[in-house]
Amino acid sequence: MANRKLGKKTDIRMSMLKTLATDLIMYGKIKTTEARAKEVKKIVDSIIALAVKEKDNFEMVDVKVVKAKLDSKGNKMTELVKSKNGKEYLKVVKEEVTESRQKDMPSRLNARRRIMTMINKVKDENGKNIDLPSKLFNEIASKYVDVKGGYTRIVKAEPRRGDNSPMAILMLV
Repeated sequence: MANRKLGKKTDIRMSMLKTLATDLIMYGKIKTTEARAKEVKKIVDSIIALAVKEKDNFEMVDVKVVKAKLDSKGNKMTELVKSKNGKEYLKVVKEEVTESRQKDMPSRLNARRRIMTMINKVKDENGKNIDLPSKLFNEIASKYVDVKGGYTRIVKAEPRRGDNSPMAILMLV
């Protein structure tokens, strides 16, 4: 099955589809041309199917973590230490804590990496990274556990002003 060329060179087309897929997963709804919507639908449906399949494939593991000790205000605690050559400096006080963390099984890790190749990295308004694969596994996949495909819907919209191109709204069902 050949993909639509969409009037773009391969690298530009793939980048555009990646961005549209990322936006759809991020916001749940996008407005684009019909041809682009049909291509993005294929990509997003395969991503969500992969996330649904690997949703619960992890184990909880206790991990020892060395952290900076915090005071009541949330600031790092420091202590005055003398170096070998006699100079004094402030050293952050560390503490060892055991945390329970989620560890992906090999097939879920592979699925996470495959998903990361099909979508872009996203940052929020504060500049912090948003973990879209985790959003897929935890939030989106849990909605579609009992659904067998057809995770997205294309609704036709009015043609675009200017070039009269057929438009569509692509949304998660």
